[in-house]
Parts: sequence; structure tokens; C-alpha cells
Amino acid sequence: MSIVETRYGRVESVRANGLHAFLAVPFAAPPVGDLRWRPPADPAPWTGVRRAADFSAQSWQPVLEGMGPLQFAFNSEGGDPHEDCLYLNVWTPGLDNRKRPVLVWIHGGGFSGGTGGTPIYDGTALARRGDAVVVTINYRLGALGFVNLNEVTGGRVPATGNEGLLDQVKALEWVRDNIAAFGGDPDRVTIFGESAGGMSVGALMAFAPAAGLFHRAIPQSGACSTAQPVARAAEIAEGLLELAGVSVNAPAAELLALDPQRLVEAGMAVGAKFGGAMVFQPCIDGAQLTDLPLDAVAAGSADGIPVMVGAARDEWKLFTAMPGFPAPEDDAALRQFLAGRIDDSETVIAAYRSAREGRGEAADAATLFAAIETDRVFRVPAIRLGEALAAREQESFQYLFTWESPWEDGKLGSPHAIDIGFVFGTHALNSGSAAFFGSGDAADALAGHVQDAWLAFAADGDPRTDALRDWAPYAPDTRSTALFGDPVSVADDPWGEERAVWDRVNAPVGGL
Repeated sequence: MSIVETRYGRVESVRANGLHAFLAVPFAAPPVGDLRWRPPADPAPWTGVRRAADFSAQSWQPVLEGMGPLQFAFNSEGGDPHEDCLYLNVWTPGLDNRKRPVLVWIHGGGFSGGTGGTPIYDGTALARRGDAVVVTINYRLGALGFVNLNEVTGGRVPATGNEGLLDQVKALEWVRDNIAAFGGDPDRVTIFGESAGGMSVGALMAFAPAAGLFHRAIPQSGACSTAQPVARAAEIAEGLLELAGVSVNAPAAELLALDPQRLVEAGMAVGAKFGGAMVFQPCIDGAQLTDLPLDAVAAGSADGIPVMVGAARDEWKLFTAMPGFPAPEDDAALRQFLAGRIDDSETVIAAYRSAREGRGEAADAATLFAAIETDRVFRVPAIRLGEALAAREQESFQYLFTWESPWEDGKLGSPHAIDIGFVFGTHALNSGSAAFFGSGDAADALAGHVQDAWLAFAADGDPRTDALRDWAPYAPDTRSTALFGDPVSVADDPWGEERAVWDRVNAPVGGL
């Protein structure tokens, strides 16, 4: 056991496979009482030594059932949810002055679920392989972290809808101020995250309070195309309060006293009412987040920050394996499913069918739907970010996961979240993990390649390794892309026929 002095007090580690692990270190005051829906405040200093041996409570969120292939990954650590949830976890090879690269993980979960204490986010393997410091964080979720109440309450509750992002910023401030004592380099901080975590990384690239707090960014399956305007956020907030059974004219004290479980239930109901899978997300409040993050990046908000961004080849197949995400059975249903998402769905359907049939691949309605939604929500936003950075002569690297999940005889292809187990080296952590990610020599080899690329990028902003020597910075004339499969390889403009159709149709990308 070892003791480290932080700005707020001393913490004692536990030893984990030859590393030091510090779990549930507070980076902010509990956001309870009058601090609910407020920017995070400094934690209270403590005396004595705080033993950092167990994960903290997770942020308030629904208890998820019916998660299909990913059920093993949710609600699995951290005990019952609590508003007192703003803690982080640190894994480090040494408590010295080595100034190791630091990787700060922002978990996914649709901005409404998840925790930094999930076992597949264990930082041991990644930290040990690259002699790096790995940090995972919690942040406020759903109706407690991403609801704009300022508009509907006339400022009585001044929540902007970005309190969850401000929690992430507060964690990064803690890293800046304390990570040197844990053997990390505060001037080499990489933020990385998947799904809503990747979208958070994309938002932080445009979020004024985050400026200067990180030096590289890896948005995984989520880029810079997810944020909603104030009007939409206010509409959702009004619906939330109505479903929680409280008036928008209620005194602030009444709102602050609402039971968090009641807010979680109202949050689930407001999602159903507005027909969106992700009604809670960062808000373009005009002050701290002034534009869609992609537009801000195109204007220079992320200049000087190397970026590695990508997606999985078959993201949407994970969702169609879950309740509530049905797949169309025929072309008529496919057109109906795409209505409201894409103005010219016929052009997109025809292009995808032609491309897939030309390669001898399945082109039925359900398969086309998964391919189109994969690209609309995940792959094309990653490409748009690469294009925006290239236009500013800023360096970025593009990747695509092609490794196929073994779940139910491979029916998922290369789905959403398939990258996580390989990034952390937890692909075969337990039977549930192995059933989704895969195990064996080929899986272990892929995990090594993935970790080496992520660690190289965290070290100096360049993810190229001996196995990926031909991977070039992203440029619209070549579109060099690393393919993480068996084996790893590099290709120019993979699945380019499908990519090109998005330049010809009117469709917002990036939103569920």
C-alpha cells in the first residue's frame, strides 16, 4: 500500500497486479442539496488517510435490463446509485517523477447510464503495457447532468444542460493539479471515450471551460456531431418536470428536493414521449458551448490537438439485438424507419444496396438499415471530423473496427462497443466479456495492436506502430484508415461507395 498527497488530502492505494490502484478519489463536492444542477465545486479537504480501495456509487440512472449482448457490462459495480457520485479512479505503474502519458476515460451510456467503475474499464492492462497512467471518471447523467432548466424556470434553477460536461472538466482539472503525484504528466493528457463518452470527447473539443485541460483526443464511436439547441433542450426540460409531477413555476427549493429516483423515472418517460433514444445530451447554450461541436472545430476550437477518431463497421447491429430497436422486415418498413432521419432515403437505400450487392454481401432491408444507421450515427460523423481537421491542416487519424463479435454465432458482425475490451485488454475478463468480444490468440493479438496504437498516440500524438506503418494522417484525397480486425491493416477509403452517398443527400448525422 502506498500513500499519495493530493490537494485535498492523502489517499492510500491498493496493489493490483503490480500496479497502484486508487479507487473512488473525490474530484468534486457531492452535488446534493443546493449544489444539485450547479457546476461542480471543490471537494472538502479531509484529514488522515483515505483508503481508496473500492469503487464509488454510480450516478443516478435506470437499472437496465434487456441489454442483450452487453448486459454483463451494465449496473455491475458501484452499488446503488447516488447523487454523491463525483469520483475518479487511477491506475499507475509507479508513484515517482516519470511523467508518464495520462489517459482519461469518459464512459458511455447514452448520457443516461454507465460508470467509470465498470470492470471492462479496468485500467490495469493498459497502464502496465504502456507505462501510462489511466484514469476513469464518473459524471452526472440524465436529468441530473444534462437538462437545461434555466429557460423553463426563468433562471430560478440555472442549469444549462451541460453540468455533466462540467463534471468532466472538473475531473480534468483534478488531473492537471494532482496527476504528477501519481507518476503522470499533466502536459500529456489524452481524453478518450466510447459512444456517449466519445460524443463527450467531441463536445469537450469545443467546450470553452475545457480549453487547455487535455492535449490529445480519441472519440470512439462518437465524434463532434451530438449536441442540441437550447429550444429543444427547454422543451425536454418542460416535459421532464411535467412527467415528474411538478410545475415549471414551482419554487427552486421544491425542484431541489425532488427524489432522484422520481427524476430518473421521469427521464425515462420523457425519452418515450419525445421519441428519442438520447434526449439528454450536451446543450448549445450560447455561452460555454456556442455551436455544434463540429462547427466549432471547423472554426478552430481544437487546433493543436491531435485526434484519433473512428467507429465499428456494424455499430447498429448491437441495437437491433436489444428490445426497443426493431429492424425493418421489408423495404416499405425500411423507408418508414428512415423517414424523418433522411430526406432522400430512396437514394441512400439504392446506393447501399448497389454497393453491398456489388461485393456479394447481404442487402435485405434489415441489413441495409443497420448499415445506414451505423454510418449516419457513427462512421460519417467520424469522417466529418477528420475532414474538418484536414481543412484546417490539423492532423488526425481515422480507424474502423472490423473484428467480429462471436456472440450468437457472429450475428452482430463488428458492433457498437466492440472496441472497448480491446482498448482496455479486458476482452476475456470473464465469460460474458469473452462471449461478446472474443478470446484466444487472435483476440489477444488484436488487443495488443489496439493498445499499442492508443498508447503511442497518448505518448506523442502519433498512433502508428510497426504493424500499422502505412497509416497516414487523414486527408480527403486518400482517406487512410486503420482497420482493426484479424489481421490489422490499412486501407484507403474503405466502404467508400457508401461514404460518398452522404455528400449527396440532406441528412443530419450523429444523432440517435
